[in-house]
Amino acid sequence: MSLVIDTLRTSPVTEELSDAEVEILAELFQVQEYKAGDVIVKPGDEQPDNLYILAHGDIEVKIESGSDETTVHVLKPGDLAGMITFAGGAATQISATLYAVGPTKVLTMGRARFETLLNSHPKLVYRVMRGIIRNMHGIVRRVNIESAELTNYIYKSGGRY
Repeated sequence: MSLVIDTLRTSPVTEELSDAEVEILAELFQVQEYKAGDVIVKPGDEQPDNLYILAHGDIEVKIESGSDETTVHVLKPGDLAGMITFAGGAATQISATLYAVGPTKVLTMGRARFETLLNSHPKLVYRVMRGIIRNMHGIVRRVNIESAELTNYIYKSGGRY
């Protein structure tokens, strides 16, 4: 349980939670262990609404690119995955495959388990969802910056190329 608590305390989903609330949330997570190359989640999986928090190791995020897969990001401990489908998106929105880079431990929690807190701890649910949104906003901001840099590079604008 200490791995779950320690990981949650450094996660963006618990930034607004008290220690007691982190402990309540920790009860809902399971720890999954993977070896190098194992698939953690892929399009078409039967549990598409899980939230994943990387506890140990690295995870490679790959998308199909023609007949190959292209790595688009590498997740580090504390990073989240599955946020869109966890927050209510359709299972068909899973577009990437997550692979363990080496020995990896991941915290997982299904949306249905999380929703059991709606009546008993609504503020906890609200604060966790705020953390997920903040995390997603950071990702969108990073992608926008990278897109602008790529555009500057392609069109040799911005004076840095």
